[in-house]
Amino acid sequence: MTVITRFAPSPTGGLHIGSARTALFNYLFARHHGGIYKLRIEDTDKKRSTAEATHSLLDGLAWLGVAHDGEPIFQSSREARHREVAEELVTRGQAYFCYTTAEELKSQREAAEAKGEQFKYDRRWRDTSETPPAGVQPSIRIKAPLTGEVVVRDAVQGDVVFAADALDDFIILRSDGTPTYMHAVVVDDHDMGVTHIIRGDDHLNNAGRQSVIYTAMGWELPVFAHIPLIHGADGAKLSKRHGATSTTEYAAMGYLPEAMRNYLARLGWGHGDDEIFSDTQAIEWFTLEHIGKAPARLDYAKLNHVNAHYLRATPAAELATLMGMDTKHAAAIESVKSKASTLVELKAQLEFYITAPIAYDEKASAMLAKNGVNIPLILPALEALVEPWSAQNVKAAINDIATATGKKIGELMPPLRAAIVGAMSGPDIPDAMAILGKAESIKRLKTALNA
Repeated sequence: MTVITRFAPSPTGGLHIGSARTALFNYLFARHHGGIYKLRIEDTDKKRSTAEATHSLLDGLAWLGVAHDGEPIFQSSREARHREVAEELVTRGQAYFCYTTAEELKSQREAAEAKGEQFKYDRRWRDTSETPPAGVQPSIRIKAPLTGEVVVRDAVQGDVVFAADALDDFIILRSDGTPTYMHAVVVDDHDMGVTHIIRGDDHLNNAGRQSVIYTAMGWELPVFAHIPLIHGADGAKLSKRHGATSTTEYAAMGYLPEAMRNYLARLGWGHGDDEIFSDTQAIEWFTLEHIGKAPARLDYAKLNHVNAHYLRATPAAELATLMGMDTKHAAAIESVKSKASTLVELKAQLEFYITAPIAYDEKASAMLAKNGVNIPLILPALEALVEPWSAQNVKAAINDIATATGKKIGELMPPLRAAIVGAMSGPDIPDAMAILGKAESIKRLKTALNA
């Protein structure tokens, strides 16, 4: 059997980070088994689905690097097939035309609520010899079981039991001829040959109803695997108040897609104590058995740790391109990338290379006030330094001054850093001066003396 998985988002917004993890899990599982991973855009909700959101979803998936097989399938293009199956279910005696109007349903619901009861459709048209009312376009409802129970054998959650009396005769085809989500999903998954449905556990209740349709059509049930949702650090369901929720936002915050794949794979799934691993390893190791039942918590400290690892491993020239910078800045990037967790932080670390400080932060100002007198001791030696102007030669010259004056390196280097960077953090200062060049380095030192 060829394993076939799918990711089926609704195009009503960007790619949510939880949806991105669902896509990743489906991708990893299919690749682990040498199978097929498909993408289906569930755009049947015409009021909420937009072309802009579809493009945003596709862009988010492209950024994440989770490539689907074949062209995306758009659910809206399959409405004729959805109607065909709904009508076949009526022919089979597994569904029926319902002539109850929206107004009648509203009245029944209000009556139930007035009594403090949960509303349930009364199945009036399920088995009746009544003559259909003239001028009423019927919907089609599935015949849910009246007794017993429906069992969903879930690869993550275990057996989940739905009592028959909890399943109503839900609508599968609306009176306007459009399919409901519950029905379209089943038809599409069956026709696409989906063998494993890996999705968020907020869909677990849907699995009971969808199983009814599979059974009514005599179709083989896929393997369900409902994964816990991602929560914030406070244990609540992830929302805007916890920070970024879409891949677009994470990209703008300077996270690398390979780091995001690594981190998302560890949210709710694991391979022992391994925290950092390649895509190849993730594919080799990924199984449903290692998905946990408890919600995973988004931890920015861990995400930053993972992203910092990938920043350090990425060639400086490639990082320059990702930040929209000229590759001539590669040496500068190499000097500071170990001190950054994101591309945004990295770009901030590079600012002093590109623009000389026009002001000094509080710590740098205090350092210049305290030890700035040491800069004139160093300037002549640096001005006299002949080519090559290198970090090694700059450091040697400073060491010679320290020996000649009896000063400690700890007294000479900090004011240089304050003058060159404008702050007391950054790369090794001889490296920074070598990258800036002799003229720029001396200019900054002289500027600091006059500040």
